[in-house]
Amino acid sequence: MNEDTVIRMNPCALGLAACLGAGGAHAAEGALGRPISGTGVTANAGIVPPEPIMAVNLGEIYFDGKIGASRTVPVGNQATLGLDAEISFTLATFLKVWDTGPGRWNFSSSFTLPYVWEKASATVTIGALQGTQKDKTSNLFDITFTPITAGYHISKTEHVAFSFNVWAPTGKYDASKLANPSLNNWTFIPQVAYTKLWPEEGFSLDAVSGVQFYTPNSATDYHNAPLFTLDVMAMKKFPGGLGLGLIVGTVQQIGDDSGPTADALNGFQGHDWALGPVLTYDTKLADKAPLSFSIRRVPTVESKNRLKSTSTIMATGTLIF
Repeated sequence: MNEDTVIRMNPCALGLAACLGAGGAHAAEGALGRPISGTGVTANAGIVPPEPIMAVNLGEIYFDGKIGASRTVPVGNQATLGLDAEISFTLATFLKVWDTGPGRWNFSSSFTLPYVWEKASATVTIGALQGTQKDKTSNLFDITFTPITAGYHISKTEHVAFSFNVWAPTGKYDASKLANPSLNNWTFIPQVAYTKLWPEEGFSLDAVSGVQFYTPNSATDYHNAPLFTLDVMAMKKFPGGLGLGLIVGTVQQIGDDSGPTADALNGFQGHDWALGPVLTYDTKLADKAPLSFSIRRVPTVESKNRLKSTSTIMATGTLIF
């Protein structure tokens, strides 16, 4: 089996993990941040194909999460008692694999345009009074781009990819609102993805890990601490194009948040874990263009100072041409 055959086992071998699943409705000051655990890994995430190609990926992420009213949550320019949020992200990712010729190294670049719909509610205090505040929004979210992903083929069945991803604060932001189509900060994410294949058995193992560095939110003086992320997926492929796997993901905050509100909440340091199944299907169009679909459900199984979701669902479709 040659290198090209191994890489073409699944057309999602594109390094799209650099962009998918990196959406969030709030900064860490809103108990979520950009990452949603369990959504950042894709099949063959560590492989950048050796041949020049273009790819388009459409993704949808639905997330419903809450923090109980016994906890104070920093959101915008206020601190709320608890927080309930329902979020839907629509992501369009465009990827180009560059013509770098044969060899162990291959390179790609990508750009993601996200659209968000969000609904949030929480208990707020105004003077001596308390009441429920509700808010919703729908608009273009902060754009993200990956100037370079460098893929290295360790062997025919083992691959690794290094990327540097950037989120730009291009969405609208209002510090007085609970729901915003922006985090109002730049986020820089060095990331590594790894893929190990067992072609004869139809098994694969993928892992994506990164550290997210945030600039301060100029509207609230809130500075999110770095977030370490890790998503791992084990997959079994069956004849006919079907695949079934299990995903485990985590977000771990490194240190305390800073700023007046964060200091009053002792740094608001948090973490979470998510676990759930994934189903994939690979096929080809009439012109032999590879087409892949996937759907996963990765609810939160443990959380502290982050929104806990009972129903995180992600669906994607990828076309190579």
